[in-house]
Amino acid sequence: MTQTETDATRAWVVHPDIPGDADARDPAYALDEAVALAHALPGLDVCGSNVVRLRQPHPGTLFSKGKLEELRTLIQAEEVELLLVDGPVTPVQQRNLENDLKVKLLDRTGLILEIFSDRAATREGVLQVEMAALSYQRTRLVRAWTHLERQRGGLGFVGGPGETQIEADRRAIDEQLVRLKRQLEKVVKTRSLHRAARAKVPFPIVALVGYTNAGKSTLFNRMTGADVMAKDMLFATLDPTMRKIELPGNGPEVILSDTVGFISNLPTELVAAFRATLEEVTAADLIVHVRDISHPESEEQADDVAAILDSLGVNKEVPQLELWNKVDRVDSEARPVLENRAARSDDVYLLSAVTGEGIDAVVEAIKDRIAGVTMLETLHLGFDDGRRRAWLFDKGLVEDETQDEDGYHLTVRWNARQAAQFAGL
Repeated sequence: MTQTETDATRAWVVHPDIPGDADARDPAYALDEAVALAHALPGLDVCGSNVVRLRQPHPGTLFSKGKLEELRTLIQAEEVELLLVDGPVTPVQQRNLENDLKVKLLDRTGLILEIFSDRAATREGVLQVEMAALSYQRTRLVRAWTHLERQRGGLGFVGGPGETQIEADRRAIDEQLVRLKRQLEKVVKTRSLHRAARAKVPFPIVALVGYTNAGKSTLFNRMTGADVMAKDMLFATLDPTMRKIELPGNGPEVILSDTVGFISNLPTELVAAFRATLEEVTAADLIVHVRDISHPESEEQADDVAAILDSLGVNKEVPQLELWNKVDRVDSEARPVLENRAARSDDVYLLSAVTGEGIDAVVEAIKDRIAGVTMLETLHLGFDDGRRRAWLFDKGLVEDETQDEDGYHLTVRWNARQAAQFAGL
């Protein structure tokens, strides 16, 4: 049964604008993104939104007394049931605000976790979201309930106070996290076996990355003929999708990977939980960064993607292409400027994944970048050549190794650049 408008939860979105915040963006664009996040969660009726300017956050309630009174009046007038705060809210602030305003409250991290929980489809995705949610709840539990002195149990056999409730709850969460981690390790092991199997068949991996709603899935569908969910909605795609395709024009076969979209201030719990999924990016031979060039904050979004790739430990030597997508949405005056900027870089291409404009040039660029990636060679190194052997293993280039009385026989998979580096050692 689909949820109707009448029983949908009425939600109001608030973006706290704090002067001097190093990560602050234009509050209007930030509010638009927060509203889009709210629309991405089913069962919510977003009845309004506003920016609340704060001189400084109040430690107990985030908002000042005056702002709280304004919010209370607004919530009553609009019959709001859920307040979404686009930013971090401490457990104490959340408890105080819920008691004061008489509504349920979710901060940015909580909202993103709810969306991910709703979207996870594969067993791996579900496990990762559960782990992220438990990690988030654990921090809230510890900080929010430190005032409790409720004692639990104790049969009197051992002296001293019994176990406090907070300790019991924290231990229960830790035990559940351990169980989930073990289950996830099994899934990750299976994924690693699949990755190892692909490595034996030398298909280069091309990973599509980018800010959420940049158009990665639309591009993926156009290039592969797949039917991955592609909507004008944040986090339309959560679980990674991979397809083997043959690039047009007698091009090589590659594995194209569509990954979860990134977003500013992505919860650290989610970054950690989805590291296994995003390992496909770290193993990629070519990273294709898809940008929504029509978005007013496209540059800031690109910086967020770069920061997350860096946090994942992506090798800076892995070649990258930057695709400026959605040029069909750019007005006629701005387009020549973008074309000039793109023409000055060898790694930037304009395209529209919806109309197909620029796709041919992108395919040719991918073919050029992965040329030589699939080289398999057998090397023979003497026992005294340990330094070069260690270099090969350190770079992760060794597919197989055997040893006889003459030394080491190694099967390596590398590109022309790595082969040249090895030759210069």
